[in-house]
Amino acid sequence: MSSPSPRPTGTGPTAPDGVPAAAPDATADATGPDARTAPARTTPTIWDQMGGPAGMLDSGLPVVVFVIANGIGGLTAGIVAALVAGAAIFAFRLARRKPVTQAVSGLLGVGIAAFIAYKSGSAGGYFKLGIWSYLVYGSALLVSMIVRWPAVGLIWEGINGRGTAWRRDRALVRRYDYATLVWVVVFAARYLVQNALLGRDEIGWLGFARIAMGYPLWILAIGASVLIVMRGTGWKRPPLTTLLGKKS
Repeated sequence: MSSPSPRPTGTGPTAPDGVPAAAPDATADATGPDARTAPARTTPTIWDQMGGPAGMLDSGLPVVVFVIANGIGGLTAGIVAALVAGAAIFAFRLARRKPVTQAVSGLLGVGIAAFIAYKSGSAGGYFKLGIWSYLVYGSALLVSMIVRWPAVGLIWEGINGRGTAWRRDRALVRRYDYATLVWVVVFAARYLVQNALLGRDEIGWLGFARIAMGYPLWILAIGASVLIVMRGTGWKRPPLTTLLGKKS
């Protein structure tokens, strides 16, 4: 009497109608149970948008290099050093497979700043583009408050896909006004401080102010805006590690 034939392997469990169920995903088996259960993150976090520590270094390195080289070898040396640093960061971003638009925008910003410094014949010219942009952004945010379309409200509600119904809630509009005002103050402070340093030709302090009033002030403004808005929308603040995109 022959023994029963062994059950074929690799087909998985049998469905109620007798049809074998689909085999488990080989990729999931290879990567373990955590890969099968962990949700894919599709929305960039604050930390993602900043580029993490590398992004913070990328934004500040050309400024530091320019100030040091300008102090040692003069304006031409500073311009060349900033362009070399910008090109190196561009290549490094591409090597890290970062979005091309981010790499191009960073290199373009350094290039324009260096061009203005060259044409003006002054090291302070390297910082003029950023200083002018602060004035433009701050003015645009202030106008958005005056016309009762606060920019933070447009961005926040646009991200959450709630349209413009929020404008009928006066209390909520006021909160978006307050949150937008935070950014008006940030850009105004950046403009006033750095423009004053530019007028006195304090290049070293101007470079320091550009870095100190960059990401550190940006993070504080983000935190203040979130705290103001969440009290008006009932939004629950996720853990800080989630906002920054870090693993707990």
